[in-house]
Amino acid sequence: MTTMTDASVREFKMPDVGEGLTEAEILKWYVQVGDTVTDGQVVCEVETAKAAVELPIPYDGVVRDLRFPEGTTVDVGTSIIAIDVSGKAPAEAPAEAPEAPAAAATAADTAPEKKPEGRQPVLVGYGVAASSTKRRPRKGPEVPVQQASVSIQTELNGHGPAPADPAPTAPAVLAAAAGQSRPLAKPPVRKLAKDLGVDLTTVIPSGPDGIITREDVHAAVTATETPVPAPVVPQAQAQAPVTVPAAPAASYDAARETRIPVKGVRKATAQAMVGSAFTAPHVTEFVTVDVTRTLKLVEDLKQDKDFTGLRVNPLLLIAKALLVAIKRNPDINASWDETNQEIVLKHYVNLGIAAATPRGLIVPNVKDAHAKTLPQLAQELGELVTTAKEGRTSPTAMQGGTVTITNVGVFGVDTGTPILPPGESAILAVGAIKLQPWVHKGKVKPRQVTTLALSFDHRLIDGELGSKALADVAAILEQPKKLITWA
Repeated sequence: MTTMTDASVREFKMPDVGEGLTEAEILKWYVQVGDTVTDGQVVCEVETAKAAVELPIPYDGVVRDLRFPEGTTVDVGTSIIAIDVSGKAPAEAPAEAPEAPAAAATAADTAPEKKPEGRQPVLVGYGVAASSTKRRPRKGPEVPVQQASVSIQTELNGHGPAPADPAPTAPAVLAAAAGQSRPLAKPPVRKLAKDLGVDLTTVIPSGPDGIITREDVHAAVTATETPVPAPVVPQAQAQAPVTVPAAPAASYDAARETRIPVKGVRKATAQAMVGSAFTAPHVTEFVTVDVTRTLKLVEDLKQDKDFTGLRVNPLLLIAKALLVAIKRNPDINASWDETNQEIVLKHYVNLGIAAATPRGLIVPNVKDAHAKTLPQLAQELGELVTTAKEGRTSPTAMQGGTVTITNVGVFGVDTGTPILPPGESAILAVGAIKLQPWVHKGKVKPRQVTTLALSFDHRLIDGELGSKALADVAAILEQPKKLITWA
């Protein structure tokens, strides 16, 4: 353990990198124990339920400790890294007994944090390390791996992986737990254990500094249901690392099945969709429309100098058609306030665009889309889609949406019955545009045809209102000149 006074240590806590977020997963550490860091240097990348974010450190100093390993989900407000601001590299000292997390946090709570003015976490894409901050090379001698506290050594900046801490023996873990008057666990974990009837003093901790995790509690339950005898360890090997196998949560053939943890964007999407589907009574209406003239207008706009360098496609005119339909039927742009039992009419449109990303579905939105000119709308839609595909969408860009478009047609699908994003009143699904036989001016001709589907919250939108809005969108796409007469 390092020998330095606690007064020189600053604890950097997991910030709320998005409005209302409660936790984030540490994806990657960019520093190691012993590295020198400067104010504003990115030290790690974390993933929230909405985006991947790079966190800059607000101190100058030397990394004393990394509190959690990569892959750990940490609650907002929990210390994740300790920085010695005295400027001295940590010195080697004999190993000491580990401190409890509460005691380690005491010095951090009494020492004021230095917060840079106007500095915000740097938003990056999922799995994309794109930081303008240079990462300093590791200086000085290697710091020995500590058994008492969690000091994570990762393979960064050309350094090989440091030797891992030896796993504690099962008897040693149980003995340590027995000697504590109160097992180390966070409040949510204690509640989980209480709900499941698990005695925390019997649980083998796997977290840093002997902290019991949610997985430990579930493993204890599973072990109780399906007992797995601990291996017999000879006396001569009592101090050797022993791994006690935990019973599998479920029996399955690894060659025939793959199990993927539900977390991050996928977890947030699942929770939001379940909440929306079982809260708002959904109604979906459909209309099939001839969009031949709309496609011709798209080709004309591509030649217009006002759209030079901009992405012009059918989605642009569909978005504009929806905005005009909302202007003609403003009550469709609303939300339901359950707490106050009120319908909230929105006098602005934050137009969401559902985007599929490698980590799941996200719905960023164009702020105040109703006030944009067509070239401005084209520019913002292009930036929104590009940013989403690169995984660089910020949490702010996904907040405050009022109405959404989902373009399932890009996958060759005719249409669908979309689920409302939470808090929104309507979502328009656009199907594939296909050449089909169509009656045009009394004759059957090949025309470009698509099917639209509008889902809306029937608590605040009646069938008449929803039908009128959908009919207006269809009328504009069939006769784009209505953009002039109705706008």
